[in-house]
Amino acid sequence: MSGLKLFRTDTTNGGMTEVVPRLAEVEADVQGFVEAYMETLLGVRFLASEYGTGPVHGGRIDSLGLDENGSPVIVEYKRGVDAGVINQALYYLAWLMDHRAEFEYLVRDRLGATAASQVLWSSPRLICIAGDFTRYDVHAVREHRRSIDLVRYRLFGSDLLGLETVASVSGGIQVARRARRQAVARAAAGAEGALMAELASAVDEVLLGLGDGVNRVERKQYRAYQRLRNFACLCPPQRSKLLVYLKVNPKDVDLVPGFTRDVSGLGHHGTGDLEVQLRTQRDVERAQDLFRASYAAA
Repeated sequence: MSGLKLFRTDTTNGGMTEVVPRLAEVEADVQGFVEAYMETLLGVRFLASEYGTGPVHGGRIDSLGLDENGSPVIVEYKRGVDAGVINQALYYLAWLMDHRAEFEYLVRDRLGATAASQVLWSSPRLICIAGDFTRYDVHAVREHRRSIDLVRYRLFGSDLLGLETVASVSGGIQVARRARRQAVARAAAGAEGALMAELASAVDEVLLGLGDGVNRVERKQYRAYQRLRNFACLCPPQRSKLLVYLKVNPKDVDLVPGFTRDVSGLGHHGTGDLEVQLRTQRDVERAQDLFRASYAAA
């Protein structure tokens, strides 16, 4: 991977041994590994492998899935560098958008009726996993109005897989911005008042500013901040506080009553086991280390 070296401690010789990165022998090895652990690796629930698109379209989608926010996901794999991977994925996405009912039937069959009723068609995603990408690939994804993630893989030894996001572009940015303006306007007009609207805007700015490739996904119950996987979910303002859910292990945090709470095993909107309660701008400042930890984990 770019500039990354991995070493294993060698207790026998009292030194360090480099674990040399390598590509898979065949593309199917990468696909099989990712599909087996797709939710852990990508935050995507696996639906189908080598999904046929019918005799007219004449293709087979490597992997179909549904992400944490209900967005349809197409995953395409290449063993090494392949200039056609993005166009191929876009070709399949066009088919998927024309066959929404078929996809929802697949979701219903694999994940149940509730998941099928909550499919988010406003932000379908493409994830391309390959040995590497060219600068032309990186430029190309920035020209498309789709959510596309380019992910470089490497195998280390016999049991380690590395994934590195090379480029990540969010589709439907104008929709997200419009939804944000509407949400802020509702907050200002509601009982929570201008303070909560200002607080929500500050949190949004901090989360988007954590690094490149942060995608924002609007759902009715929450706004997700995504870096391949969700790392934060911001719920609509309450009368006197904002709730943010983070992908941080609550056991690794010194919980403070009224500020942080372990919600693992408790039902709530969004994803993440650590609840952060924000009432003032100072709370936002206190939470920034937690925001960064969740972003890094994603």
